[in-house]
Amino acid sequence: MDTPLEVFISVMEHRSFSRAAEDLHMTQPAVSQHIRALETRYGVRLLERGNRFIRPTRAGELLYAQAKRIVHEYHQTRRLLEDLTQRVQGPLRIGASLTFGEYVLPRVLAGFRRAYPNVQPEVIIANTRNVAERVLTREIDVGIVEAEVRHPELEVTPVLPDTMRVVLAADHPLAGHEIVPAEALSGQTWIVREQGSGTREMADRLLGEAGIRPSALMAFGSNQIIKESVEAGLGVALLSLRAVEKERRLGTLATVEVKGHAIHRWFSSIVHASQFRTRTLDVFLEHLRSSVNFFN
Repeated sequence: MDTPLEVFISVMEHRSFSRAAEDLHMTQPAVSQHIRALETRYGVRLLERGNRFIRPTRAGELLYAQAKRIVHEYHQTRRLLEDLTQRVQGPLRIGASLTFGEYVLPRVLAGFRRAYPNVQPEVIIANTRNVAERVLTREIDVGIVEAEVRHPELEVTPVLPDTMRVVLAADHPLAGHEIVPAEALSGQTWIVREQGSGTREMADRLLGEAGIRPSALMAFGSNQIIKESVEAGLGVALLSLRAVEKERRLGTLATVEVKGHAIHRWFSSIVHASQFRTRTLDVFLEHLRSSVNFFN
């Protein structure tokens, strides 16, 4: 592999020669030498250096984007060649949206690791938008998301249905009801996820379609924070039943359905619509499809 390119990528991502050197187990002078070699090779200045900053030039930004692609293709080619041995092994980069990643994926991975102990999963938990972007740039091999994703370069496959309900504190006046009219949820503080989240998308859809008018909206980036806020009486929220299974059992949270607005969605796997796939990825997708049957 082209070592100067990998060094340049690290410097760009750390915005530091010293941190890149530490990450790559090199000396700082060696890192500087590789950057100078690249600048000499291409005849352009790649980085602007100050006492307390490193900033890419336009040429540096261009090279960074291309270098990421080149390094990815190199590692992908090596993995494809290793696949000729038909062994399921090596790294598998998985991205998952929060609900699936926190409440379903751990058990899926436990079974996968038992069957294929030579695979090293690397998991990134992020919202649907972020996961889809990482699949597109090939930073991860597969994503499992909770919102609808449409892109010509992505292959999207539904894998697991999911039911959502409005979540209330156990002592909320509406707790104990199974179904409530939409107007009963107007005038409440609604706690929602951040933009780009599949759960936020469903909450926005419910509020719009049911004509619910919150007194205020609060956006948090974690299902756990939302649950604790609802439990503390800060407001109400829309979450997957999978996310509140334990709290419902313990009686610390209650759930209700909005009359005329039952909410169902799908968790879907997304992969880059490329003709090249490692055997490890294919085996994981097959395991994912078979194992989620236990969560229906």
